[in-house]
Amino acid sequence: MKKFGEKLRALRNRRGLTLRQLSNMLDVDYGYVGRMERGEKIPNVAMVLKISQIFDVSTDVLLKDELELES
Repeated sequence: MKKFGEKLRALRNRRGLTLRQLSNMLDVDYGYVGRMERGEKIPNVAMVLKISQIFDVSTDVLLKDELELES
């Protein structure tokens, strides 16, 4: 699920959010967000849904490696 982390980092950077800001929005420790971005942690379904809502992208785009983020 490494591609998920790359997409999460790209979305966070596009919004100009720090790890700490996004972690506050997700109500998790900022280290957890960093580990998700590095592919060290796999988020549960509830977390994926929360991320998709925050960034207004589908869960399919987040989870499927073959789908890319829109520019």
